[in-house]
Amino acid sequence: MISAGSRKSILARAADTTRTLVQRFALPQRCLFCRGADAPDGICLRCRGDLPGWNAQRCPVCAELSPGAQRCGRCLQDPPELSRVVTAVSYRFPADAAIRRLKYAGALRLARPLGALLAERVALEPAPDLIVPMPLSPERLRGRGFNQALELARVIGGELGARLDVQRCVRARDTPPQASLPWDERQRNVRGAFAWRGPLDASRVAVVDDVMTTGATLEELARTLKRAGAREIVGWVVARTESR
Repeated sequence: MISAGSRKSILARAADTTRTLVQRFALPQRCLFCRGADAPDGICLRCRGDLPGWNAQRCPVCAELSPGAQRCGRCLQDPPELSRVVTAVSYRFPADAAIRRLKYAGALRLARPLGALLAERVALEPAPDLIVPMPLSPERLRGRGFNQALELARVIGGELGARLDVQRCVRARDTPPQASLPWDERQRNVRGAFAWRGPLDASRVAVVDDVMTTGATLEELARTLKRAGAREIVGWVVARTESR
């Protein structure tokens, strides 16, 4: 007999899949960047290949640029809580402009092409037991009206058929935006900022976010999820800000 929780999860995944199919086939798709019509996922193949960092060599742990895709010195010296970070592109034009439009201008239609871009990148990764979007504080959510990480995670979950949790991971306290702080203050700013409510029935968890800069926010959430019982945390981000 299927439990109420399992039935709810199955129905949610079916709804995500239906939404994905309607968006892909019932609506005409033009490329987000060149406006060409041959873009089933919202970004045509030519523009995708031209995006900054799409084919970059990166550290296999933190996704920082790294010649030969070798583990960078920082990850060798101080291994992070995250087992791995996967990013689609670099946080440079035009990807950065698209993300800012989604995040600050409420252009929710951009969640589909940006989420599909990341879904393509993580499709060959080991399947997670659970996808968790980076949570917003209630104050930030009221001001913005939506959580861009959740919108991206819905697209990715629909593409991969992966289970998505949108309720149990919460922002325990409101903090100043990381982008407004110097790099050396960001880790202190998010310390203790997250909480997991209830049991965590997942060993490998993928955390979805729009942008990674220092990684402090992802690291703090990874610590929270490990304390709740997860064994491996991976970060899936649309764009990576590079230090060089």
